[in-house]
Amino acid sequence: MFHAAPSPGQNRTPLPPAQAPAPAAPSPHGSGEPDGRPGKQRDAFFDNAKYLAIVLVAVGHSWAQLKGDSRVLQGLYMFVYAFHMPAFIIISGYFSRSFDARPDRLKRLVTGVVVPYVVFETALSLFKRYAGHSPDQDISLLDPWYLTWFLCALFVWRLTAPLWKLLRRPLPLALGIAMLASLSPAIGNDLDMQRVLQFLPFFVLGLSLRAEHFRLVRRRSARIASVPVFAAALVTAWWAVPRMNASWFYHRDAAQDLGAPWWVGPVMTLALFGCSLVLTACFFAWVPGRRMWFTALGTGTLYGYLLHGFVIKGAEFRGWFDQAWLHGPLGEILATVLAAAVITLLCTRPVRRVFRCVMEPEMKWAFRHDAGEQARERREAPRAQWEKSGSVSA
Repeated sequence: MFHAAPSPGQNRTPLPPAQAPAPAAPSPHGSGEPDGRPGKQRDAFFDNAKYLAIVLVAVGHSWAQLKGDSRVLQGLYMFVYAFHMPAFIIISGYFSRSFDARPDRLKRLVTGVVVPYVVFETALSLFKRYAGHSPDQDISLLDPWYLTWFLCALFVWRLTAPLWKLLRRPLPLALGIAMLASLSPAIGNDLDMQRVLQFLPFFVLGLSLRAEHFRLVRRRSARIASVPVFAAALVTAWWAVPRMNASWFYHRDAAQDLGAPWWVGPVMTLALFGCSLVLTACFFAWVPGRRMWFTALGTGTLYGYLLHGFVIKGAEFRGWFDQAWLHGPLGEILATVLAAAVITLLCTRPVRRVFRCVMEPEMKWAFRHDAGEQARERREAPRAQWEKSGSVSA
């Protein structure tokens, strides 16, 4: 209703106060700068953590080809595999906290996860068939090969994120599901559901964390305490090499598939979750919180993750890892350095620019246009781009 006034200009209803402009969101390109506008910047800690974790993924894949009879390398391999993917998945869960069933978020889930999965699952399968001389290799979008399981898992996890956020005690339930999966060989390989379910607790944990939890493990006391923990873990890994099947760390098989009684599955699930959680906290303790030379590379980790598979498998198909000199200490060090260098290169901006059409396609032709949705997207574009670079890249 309009307020009556005895004469023009008198007793008019006051206008609402002007709203201050919203803080600018950080740049989606991972520079850490808010595109020249004042406001909240990216937290360099998470970009640093993602980059360091993805380097460990590539290094671990190179070690898998060389470890052979080297007990030291096998111990290092088990040590790294105990926490590098859990760390990556926890960060993915942390950046999925804002995910809901809103149309724009579902579109980003399709363009940033589903499309890369279809493209790279097809490309890797064809690469194995022709470069690896495996004519029996089929293209099956239901049976992920090598690296693409993570995209399947991320799709399922993120799609169920709103449900996990509704629950009072989501982590115990996720652990229960993982324990049941570890004793259920009948789950099969469709969408690599064993990994989806057994790694689920780490994603749910990430959903439940807040910024202050990460600040706790970044304190100086935590950094100091992590040193003896890492040392003990390395010694334990060396001791466990002849006594433990490293496949437990892949979380892709039920206990019976690994030749163990059914009850060992839930026990190992809990034990490995606790071990991985402690080592991941120690890893986070040593991640730099300031901007480093590799900070911007943390926004391109999904590019490096998917593309380095062609390099590792290409080297394997051509027999490069069979060179005798590579299986000595100097060769193993060289392979480690090369793996880190290759994945660093694959995370750089020029590489991302080339492959953005399949990794982050806009696909405007595929979705219906809605005026209200477009207005909201314009308002929230900076924040949406930041979430996309932070969570999908994770």
